Amino acid sequence: MIVKTDEDLAGLKEIGKIVALIRDALIEKTVPGVTTKELDDYAGELFEQHGAISGPKGEYDFPGFTCISVNEEVAHGIPGKRVIQEGDLVNIDVSGSRNGYFADTGLSFVVGKDEKLNKLCETAQIAFEEGLKKIKPGAKLNMIGKIVHNTARNHGYTVIMNLTGHGVGRSLHEKPDHILNYYDPWEHTLLREGMVLAFEPFISTGDEEVMELDDGWTFVTPNKSYVAQCEHTVIVSKEGPIIITR
Repeated sequence: MIVKTDEDLAGLKEIGKIVALIRDALIEKTVPGVTTKELDDYAGELFEQHGAISGPKGEYDFPGFTCISVNEEVAHGIPGKRVIQEGDLVNIDVSGSRNGYFADTGLSFVVGKDEKLNKLCETAQIAFEEGLKKIKPGAKLNMIGKIVHNTARNHGYTVIMNLTGHGVGRSLHEKPDHILNYYDPWEHTLLREGMVLAFEPFISTGDEEVMELDDGWTFVTPNKSYVAQCEHTVIVSKEGPIIITR
């Protein structure tokens, strides 16, 4: 969507704050011994408490309020009986809506200490910050992917090419359909003032593509590479990008 009114901005900021709160609450509760279902149940309570609707459940009938992916799972992990262990790489992805406005956010982190995985997660956040510098009116959309890919390579990693960011705002997935993690010379889209983006670099230790499991939802790496994501909902502004899920 394109933000055109103060009402649009206020509505987006409201749902952005809610999904960020849920994301951070779940991260805090992700400790060894907890199941992904227990985390997701808590998310459901928070959605209800704040008068918001889960994005994946409300829009796609996903079997959970949130997507929780562990280790080789990269995205769209289904909450269930899986028990979180010390040293797991976990991704919490929270999207939702309130009063017709949507926001989307996600973050990968390590439960406990693992120097290599912590570095991977830090690189995903660095890639996000570097890509953020390219988000301004009139800029080429494909330059975001270029800097994400370059950042990954400079830190000894690669990117997932078949998972992308996307537009968001009045629905969970809008145009632009794809914000790639690499440079596509055939992508000529220019960013516009007020455009709302879910920008989400996926940084990988090896594999460059994911595949879908038989459950019809979960994406994994074929060779069990680890992948870290950093996602925020961002509004394009001439004063600088507005991150509503920080």
